[in-house]
Amino acid sequence: MDIKLSQCFIAVDDHDKAIAFYRDALGLEVRNDVSYEGLRWVTVGSPTQPGVEIVLEPPAADPATSPADRQVMAELLAKGLLRGVIFSTDDVDAMFERVRAAGGEVLQEPVDQPYGVRDCAFRDPAGNMLRFNQPRRG
Repeated sequence: MDIKLSQCFIAVDDHDKAIAFYRDALGLEVRNDVSYEGLRWVTVGSPTQPGVEIVLEPPAADPATSPADRQVMAELLAKGLLRGVIFSTDDVDAMFERVRAAGGEVLQEPVDQPYGVRDCAFRDPAGNMLRFNQPRRG
């Protein structure tokens, strides 16, 4: 039996800002843009991983979510408390410079971690933390 990751989800509060960041700053391609019942989902992915997508979705993506729960999710997103993702790259320093030059909010400059990677971190326009890492070179 084969099992692979297909999609993961990141909550965003402004899809147009998110598209500009994930497409222009990170270099991901926009694969789909769907609206349904007043909500919007956009999928992005790396050209080198055609079978894996990140879905940029509203903080409360279920159309049946109560207004109170929508408010709570929006507040958690605004505080940066929802989970982001970790990207792997072959040159974390070059990726850092690319994202910083595009206006990404720097959380951590590239550093060698004791657990075997060199990594850096940014916030996307919605406040999600994104980490970029590469295995340390011997």
